[in-house]
Amino acid sequence: MKRFFAACLAAALLIAGPARGQLGPLPQVELSLGMRQIHAEHADNVPARMQGLMYRTSLAPNGGMLFVYERPAMECMWMKNTLIALSVAFFDQAGRVINIEQMQPQTEDSHCAERPASYALEMEQGWFARNGIGPGAVLLGLDRLKTGR
Repeated sequence: MKRFFAACLAAALLIAGPARGQLGPLPQVELSLGMRQIHAEHADNVPARMQGLMYRTSLAPNGGMLFVYERPAMECMWMKNTLIALSVAFFDQAGRVINIEQMQPQTEDSHCAERPASYALEMEQGWFARNGIGPGAVLLGLDRLKTGR
C-alpha cells in the first residue's frame, strides 16, 4: 500500500510539473567527507527526492543535497530540469562511497550506484575530485539526520 501511495504521488507530481521552490526549504545537515565540511539539504521522502536540485542556478560553496533512501537499493539519478552540472556520490549504509558519477545539466541519462546505496550526495561537478574523495571515503554526520520517514 505504501508503494502504491508513493507511486500515485510521484505520478501526480510529474503530471503537475514541479515548480521552483514547490516544497519549500528542506532540512539542513552538517556533514564531513575527508577534510571538508558539507552544508547539505536532505531529501528523505519521495517528493523531495523527485525535486532534488531542479531549477537551481547555483550551489553554495561546499553546499549540496543528500538523498536518504528507506532501504539500500540500486538507486539512479538523472538531471531533467537541473540547470547546473553536478557530481553524485553513492554511499552504502555505513556511509562509505560506493562510486561517483558526473552528470550534465538537463539530461535524462541515468547515473547509477554500482551496488545497493542508502544515500546519494550531489555536489557541484568536480567537487569530489578536487577534494581527493573517492570510493571507500566515509561520510560523517549521518547520525545527525532528522528524517521525515
